[in-house]
Amino acid sequence: MNYRDLTHKLRRLGCSFDRQGKGDHEIWINPAKHRRTTIPNWGNRDLRPGTVSSILRDLGIARNDFDQA
Repeated sequence: MNYRDLTHKLRRLGCSFDRQGKGDHEIWINPAKHRRTTIPNWGNRDLRPGTVSSILRDLGIARNDFDQA
C-alpha cells in the first residue's frame, strides 16, 4: 500500500492531516480518539505492512474498519 491509498482510507475514517513533520514525514490526527501518528510520504513507494499496522494502532483504528473503508 502506498501513501496515497493509505491517506485516502484514513480520510474516509475521519482522520486528517495536521502538519508537516521532518523531511518527508507528515503528522496525521484522529480527532474522534484524540490520537496522532507520523506517516512517511514516499509517493508511489509501498509502505511496509508493519508500518501500516503501527499507523493504525497509533490512530486507534481497527484493521477490519480500515480494510472496509
